[in-house]
Amino acid sequence: MAHDHDHENTHRHDHASTPRHAHDHSYMDFADMVPMLEQEAELFSPLYTEAAAWLREQRPAPGLIVDAGSGPGVISCLLADAFPAARVVAVDGVETLLERARARAGRLGVGDRFSTVRADLADGLGDVEYPADLLWASRSLHHVGDQGAALAGFARALAPGGILALLEGGLPPRYLPRDIGIGRPGLQSRIDVVHDEFFDRMRTELPGAVAETEDWPALLAAAGLRHTATRTFLVDLPAPLSDEARAFVVTALTRLRDTLAEGLDPDDRATLDRLLDPEDKASVHQRPDAFLLTAHTVYVAEKPE
Repeated sequence: MAHDHDHENTHRHDHASTPRHAHDHSYMDFADMVPMLEQEAELFSPLYTEAAAWLREQRPAPGLIVDAGSGPGVISCLLADAFPAARVVAVDGVETLLERARARAGRLGVGDRFSTVRADLADGLGDVEYPADLLWASRSLHHVGDQGAALAGFARALAPGGILALLEGGLPPRYLPRDIGIGRPGLQSRIDVVHDEFFDRMRTELPGAVAETEDWPALLAAAGLRHTATRTFLVDLPAPLSDEARAFVVTALTRLRDTLAEGLDPDDRATLDRLLDPEDKASVHQRPDAFLLTAHTVYVAEKPE
């Protein structure tokens, strides 16, 4: 699941998955999103590597790392590489994603200290053997109806002195200039508004949904943890984009177009259609000014000893 403005974008990152029904905003087929989840996490790996190095300064030698809402395990394996003495457990509610995580760990040579647990984060972390020294939760918490209860569960799963690294929020991604020469200027700002409405409906329709002010340090404190640090990490891929980054922008905009179509102005839908048409010289497939800029924020909290 690992997926806010993009999932593992779209989400606003992750939220640009196509709902099962037009108005069933609480359902996301994460198994169907595997290619995009892997595409984004691999492209954003410098951000996660930088975050892991920062966490290593705070918790140099964790024995057990848990990736809560691991998705296909790209970040789980990156954490295994960043902490070569640690065991890593990837926790997710979708078996297809866990299969991908195990296969990746095997390919990357960390399978001997890598395992998976299938569990819905709303119900806790399942059969993780012992308390975690580092618990990483990247854009997975907002898919749980009662985020406060989930954070309390995370806190219980930590060893005394262990830390929780919560990646939530930041800034929505930008792929194009304000005025792109087609349609009305400011397309992405208008998409943000529609996406925020979609995200709010998704949250309210989750099982056991509880409205929370997104003051993450306060929510961490309410869960019994001591907030110790916050840092924002940047993804800055300027134009001209690599083929891999351009392919991701196409994927992300396609998800947004498919998911938000009902809420978008007809003219903006038409503009998106042109941006996604590989034969159109104004499309992101061809235009030289496409870029990728976004920011992800990580909140760190410690369990008192």
